[in-house]
Amino acid sequence: MFEVLAFVYENYYAEDGCPEPAHLQRKLDAVGFEKEEIAEALEWLSGLSSAARFARPSAAETPTVLHSNWLHLPSDNSSRVYTVQEQNQIGPVCLGYLSFMENSGILPAHIREVVIERCMAVISAPLAIEDLKIIILMVFWTFGQEPEALVLDELCDETDGRLVH
Repeated sequence: MFEVLAFVYENYYAEDGCPEPAHLQRKLDAVGFEKEEIAEALEWLSGLSSAARFARPSAAETPTVLHSNWLHLPSDNSSRVYTVQEQNQIGPVCLGYLSFMENSGILPAHIREVVIERCMAVISAPLAIEDLKIIILMVFWTFGQEPEALVLDELCDETDGRLVH
């Protein structure tokens, strides 16, 4: 599924958005992705679209309460506490990465919550860091935001060949 999501991001991030699901399915099928992968990715993208709709505050709403009962933005002095299910699904490496992104000011709370919700929608556990990065990119894209160049480089860069100094 993540290869399909990465393909969609690479090919449609600069455009206004993805084609309709039926058209996208035909394109992905023509590229050669497995039907099961395509179906799983389209279902995941549909869930992303729904989650993002609930996480966008309107001008009439207060900054701390959004469209949905499941999403409340934290106050400045609060911390995100992950449930045991979230900890098991996301895994310690990815939780650390989310914390790093949030503490660096890159990942606002409402986007973090959608990232977590989409992590929980993934079948495999714990989540691989490369898969988390794709999820983060897809969530930013859905919100119509492009991370800064260095952040984008971090999210898209393969870390296997890096030397730690």
